[in-house]
Amino acid sequence: MDSLYVLPILFFSIVVHEVAHGWMALRLGDTTARDAGRLTFNPIPHIDPIGSIAIPLLSYISAGSVFIAWAKPVPVNPAHFRNFHRDDILVSIAGPLSNLLMACFCSIFYILSVHILGSMMLAESDLQREMATFVIRMFAAGITLNIFLAIFNLIPVPPLDGSHVLSSLLPEKIGEQFRQIGFFGILIVIMLMRIAPFQHAVFSIVLTLRMPLDILIGLLT
Repeated sequence: MDSLYVLPILFFSIVVHEVAHGWMALRLGDTTARDAGRLTFNPIPHIDPIGSIAIPLLSYISAGSVFIAWAKPVPVNPAHFRNFHRDDILVSIAGPLSNLLMACFCSIFYILSVHILGSMMLAESDLQREMATFVIRMFAAGITLNIFLAIFNLIPVPPLDGSHVLSSLLPEKIGEQFRQIGFFGILIVIMLMRIAPFQHAVFSIVLTLRMPLDILIGLLT
């Protein structure tokens, strides 16, 4: 049960990520996500049976913690873009940028929760202590979690957001061939994340991006 505090912030973060893609697409002339009812923070329309339920559940049962989850990708029709390559890049990076913004919000709410709920950590009531601990740990985890989600999604391998950025920068024919890797690319990503130097590089970037937020937290708590 110790890792359950991660779940609310994880699910909300991946919903925000998808809404950001749809919102940016709408700003660039594509109404597909809006018309499909996906520009909402209600998690139900975003639930993916595999990524939102099965994978987190199996991960928790087998390892006692939840490592990753994903929402149903928002529908985007690039045919509505005014400038395909530019707009595809903007829609793609909107998701990771939303996670970096979420990390900032988690830092603010962590600071507020420490000041507001900190006294409850010393309460005689077990329920009060558990509630305060849950909220504070949730926001603390949300900082690193969202930075990781941003960096992970920017890995330039299909179907991650970084692959859209890379394919839009490549010559058109090569970019089209690159996109055809599709969801088979997730196997490449899994293999990469099992390689120690690559894993170390990813987490080094995460920790580096977290440093300014840690300084802010240190100053205000």
